[in-house]
Amino acid sequence: MPRPTFDGTPSPRWPGLMIAAALALGGAPGEAAEQVVFVSGAFRRSIPVADLERLASTGVAVGLLGDALRIGGQNPEEIGKLLSRKVPLPLVLTTRLMSTRFGESALERLSTILYPLKAPAVGVVALRSATILGIRSGEGTLSAVGFLRAYPNDDLAISLPALQSALEGLSGMGNVVNSFLESDLGSNLERVQKPGEPEAP
Repeated sequence: MPRPTFDGTPSPRWPGLMIAAALALGGAPGEAAEQVVFVSGAFRRSIPVADLERLASTGVAVGLLGDALRIGGQNPEEIGKLLSRKVPLPLVLTTRLMSTRFGESALERLSTILYPLKAPAVGVVALRSATILGIRSGEGTLSAVGFLRAYPNDDLAISLPALQSALEGLSGMGNVVNSFLESDLGSNLERVQKPGEPEAP
């Protein structure tokens, strides 16, 4: 089956793939994540998104979330601030970036960490959808809570082994980001071609 390209030219089957992915996610428009499920082999522990939202709005952690923060020696108020912190993200520019090879590669890597529990194969589609809808709902900003509210599946899985591997590689991530920002693509993002637009001169 032909795959969509990410150089600004949509595959002829791209609309059909998007519909199929949405059906695979099993969610109607507007559905949000209800559980964050931490996965490591056969180990699974779930935290209700409602508890994360409560932590973000009140700084109070309850249930398993409260136990985890207490055992980890984390300050609930500080974690709540991180969950509710809004990062400015221009919708059009972010959407264009996610359609570049760099953005697609980043989404594919992130989808090995965050993915719909029962439909991991459509993790990239879910990430892209949650990001765009979250930015739109946040009026040009995105927070962790806003992302969860926009995530198109009941259960958002977090792979602990993949997360650990990613964190171990963060020391080199700064160089990757800097290289991207210094590249022609990073310095000329506004010129990235949108699907259907004529090529920039």
